[in-house]
Amino acid sequence: MAKPNYSFEKRQRELAKKKKKEEKEREKAARKAAGLPPAADDDAPDADDAPDGGAPPAGNPPA
Repeated sequence: MAKPNYSFEKRQRELAKKKKKEEKEREKAARKAAGLPPAADDDAPDADDAPDGGAPPAGNPPA
């Protein structure tokens, strides 16, 4: 049985990541050129979605 070529697999992952990043940059540049607002990131949580459970702001200890 042949040994797995981890270097090749790693290189393929790196190339895929690079391609995805370049595509994202192209889309961002196209949106900027068209005067459209930047696309919203799904990874960034909104202020409404913060799972703080209604805790008071930091610096104000409960009495």
